[in-house]
Amino acid sequence: MSRYAFFLHRGRARFGAAALAGAAAAVALTGCAAFEYREDICNSGEYPVQSVGGTGSACVSDEQEPPAGYVRYPAGKVPEQVGDKWDMYWHTHTLDKDGKIIDAPDAG
Repeated sequence: MSRYAFFLHRGRARFGAAALAGAAAAVALTGCAAFEYREDICNSGEYPVQSVGGTGSACVSDEQEPPAGYVRYPAGKVPEQVGDKWDMYWHTHTLDKDGKIIDAPDAG
């Protein structure tokens, strides 16, 4: 192998290794987003309830009714995962004693 061919071959090997390392880094950085972990509001066999007049919430067994001072969320507006659309919504809204959606008093 000529001296020129030897250097050309070594240069390609370095370029190939650098390209492979760069591709691996890109997958590592973006691949995590595809497998993002989302925490459920309640465990399996439970449903979330909202405190009347406040932004507090709790989880209740599927076999039980909400405890005193809590109500079920309106259909279609139930938070399912921490940080989802409805979880964030209920940080600034609440339900009054009649089940009407109102602005939360502490939503400053």
